[in-house]
Amino acid sequence: MKNGRIAIPSIGAGGLDGERSGHFGHCDVFTLVDVQDGEVKEVTILANQDHSQGGCMIPVNILARAKADCIIVGGIGMRPLMGFRQAGIDVYHEAETPAIRPVVEKLIAGELAVIADDQVCGGGGGGHGHGHGHGAC
Repeated sequence: MKNGRIAIPSIGAGGLDGERSGHFGHCDVFTLVDVQDGEVKEVTILANQDHSQGGCMIPVNILARAKADCIIVGGIGMRPLMGFRQAGIDVYHEAETPAIRPVVEKLIAGELAVIADDQVCGGGGGGHGHGHGHGAC
């Protein structure tokens, strides 16, 4: 990726030197990284909202309003994945790296792939082999 805004679900205060959240819907904040000409230009933090009332689409809508071009997730359900696709936000899968900076560097270098339908979480949690616990979101 040479240009665009990357969203990374993050734990605690987030930031480029922060840690990723295991599942986008339950993160504390989103770290937004603006990339220009293959270089990080700006990093901002966007608070997540409780989505118990609005379902899994709340984070999708937050990131669409923030003009994110893509998101890097360790896990996601089919409903929010379809929401991101409808919003024109590419969803990349990377479940191995806990730190934000190296994952951003992997995306900029073109080393991450868009998530495939067979990598989507089912809901209910447990033993999918991709290193996180989750519900339907």
